[in-house]
Amino acid sequence: MSGAVTEVARFDPAGGGLRGTLRVPADKSISHRAALLGAMSSGPVRVRNYLHAADTDSTLAAVQALGARVERGDGELTIHGVGLRGPREPEGPIDVGNAGTLMRLLSGWLAVQPGRSWTLDGDDSIRRRPVDRVAVPLREMGARINAREERFPPFTVHGAELRGIEYAMPVASAQVKSCVLFAGLGATSPTTVVEPAASRDHTERMLARAGAPIERDGLRVTVSPVEELHLDAVDVPGDLSSAAFFVAAALLVPGSRIVLEDVNVNWTRTGFLRIAERMGARIGGKLEPHGAFAPVEPVTALTVEHGPLVGTTVEPDEVPLAIDELPLVALLGCFAEGETVVRGAGELRVKESDRIETVVTGLRALGAEIEGTDDGFVVHGRGSGALRGGRIASHGDHRLAMLGAVAGLASREGVEVEGMDAAAVSYPGFVTDLRRLAS
Repeated sequence: MSGAVTEVARFDPAGGGLRGTLRVPADKSISHRAALLGAMSSGPVRVRNYLHAADTDSTLAAVQALGARVERGDGELTIHGVGLRGPREPEGPIDVGNAGTLMRLLSGWLAVQPGRSWTLDGDDSIRRRPVDRVAVPLREMGARINAREERFPPFTVHGAELRGIEYAMPVASAQVKSCVLFAGLGATSPTTVVEPAASRDHTERMLARAGAPIERDGLRVTVSPVEELHLDAVDVPGDLSSAAFFVAAALLVPGSRIVLEDVNVNWTRTGFLRIAERMGARIGGKLEPHGAFAPVEPVTALTVEHGPLVGTTVEPDEVPLAIDELPLVALLGCFAEGETVVRGAGELRVKESDRIETVVTGLRALGAEIEGTDDGFVVHGRGSGALRGGRIASHGDHRLAMLGAVAGLASREGVEVEGMDAAAVSYPGFVTDLRRLAS
């Protein structure tokens, strides 16, 4: 994807602050899971407010390639699934585009189909993202995975009669956890995933709604085999990871006060908000209590106001619940008083880009005092007016593109973002919405 991204957009300082109310796009993680579990279900599944972006459209195309039928209506989809055991083998590879979530979750479902095989491939970015962390548990369950250089796409999943296992994850990852749980639905005995730290739990909540026998005990999640899934209608809430860019912009630009409506505040997604509040952020809204578990995702309106920030340290156990927003923590750290440190975030190196390297290089080019480490970064904050401005490249990474845009509004001289069209992977209307709040 990086070679195709060419759009350059300029973002000048937002002198008057950000003002207004915004409804952010639908949650990307939940949209992926709704489409996949809809395809795995017996009977039609209505999905309201599905996110239409490059990644989630890849998921719809993938489930259709597997035999599911997708009807598009006014503001909703109806997915006619093929059942747990019904995915067909298409003539060629399944194209996952740039969607790492799709690639990893789909592997778990396909691995439990005895006697059939599927090849998964994607764009240049996906071909650099390792699949060994899902291949290891799937092989332990009895599947056969053939990958390029043993760990990269394209790779082939050979389905088999899988056995249930207890899998202790070396690194907390909602995608790996979900892959193993999907495989466990069709295994011969219960499957347990043990996490080193909590990660997003959208899969567990949606499986519970679909009638899967699933139990959670602290950091242990167990799913038992089931013959069928029956998922009712899914209402996809606003995506906190998309909202986080506006939260950061309002916190950094003097004079800002915004309201973000109907945002998903599942406690496994609000790690960034907790970190920001520790830095002094003024954020209002009713958040789900820590440790809650309910099939329906909680939503609230977030009110965000500008104010002074102080540095903080993000410890490894906080990382999984803020993994996509950690680049924004680096940006907040630039404008905070004191030092901001992120540890235990080596996972950032295998996202759409090496987000440690690209964030550090990008922010440094704008005037930040920031250093990368093996598993994170250290930011030496300078308070208000910390960033001069300049030019930043997205490297085909949607979150880096949006980071550059927010940095431009908060900078002294403005920022040009090279490859701004990468934002369309998760948020096609991002530039329009950001400019509206800043106008």
